[in-house]
Amino acid sequence: MSDLYFGTDLFRELDRLQRQMSGVFGSFPSSLRSSASGAFPPVNIGTTDESIEIVAFAPGLDASKFDVSIDKGLLTIAGEREPSQRASAEAGRQYAQERFSGSFRRVIELPQHADPDSVQARYVDGCLLVSVGKREASRPRSVTVQ
Repeated sequence: MSDLYFGTDLFRELDRLQRQMSGVFGSFPSSLRSSASGAFPPVNIGTTDESIEIVAFAPGLDASKFDVSIDKGLLTIAGEREPSQRASAEAGRQYAQERFSGSFRRVIELPQHADPDSVQARYVDGCLLVSVGKREASRPRSVTVQ
């Protein structure tokens, strides 16, 4: 039998503990799944049978401002977002600023079956779409039964 006893609901106690910790560490994410503060651009990463698909959400940038490279299994997305004209003109009157500006760099580790010689990137509707092909040996294939 356990020596640990909660007189109330365990989940209520965990919720109370989380609120207390949020008071102490207020600027940290509220859950383990939360993204790191200031991670720009946010990304979605998925896979198909033929490729690894990365979508970086970066509205308001020019396609020529991106620097996309692959080296030793790491995909790097870098660039710079200029501050908006309105934000710089009224900098003294802002109450909050959630739009990121400045230089950024995201590094994504690719799986071993990624083919660095088969990469395509395009910028559409504020999203940088990067497609990294998979090596032929790692693609699914059908086997004929004889």
